[in-house]
Amino acid sequence: MKAVHAIYENGVFRPLVDVDLPDQLEVEFVPRPVSQETNGSPQNVVYDILSQSFDSGEPDLASRHDEHQP
Repeated sequence: MKAVHAIYENGVFRPLVDVDLPDQLEVEFVPRPVSQETNGSPQNVVYDILSQSFDSGEPDLASRHDEHQP
């Protein structure tokens, strides 16, 4: 699944590209503004990065927790 950029207008999210999904399909997402506004604080940029999820490629990353411990 890839990210879909959209514009929010008049109470509706409008995708900026064609989305290959059937009509009336219910989806769930967390809106995240694309622009990076720091409000004068570099912490806000860090919090934004930490709030994002990513795919590490590991199906069970917790199982490797102690891998590099003595």
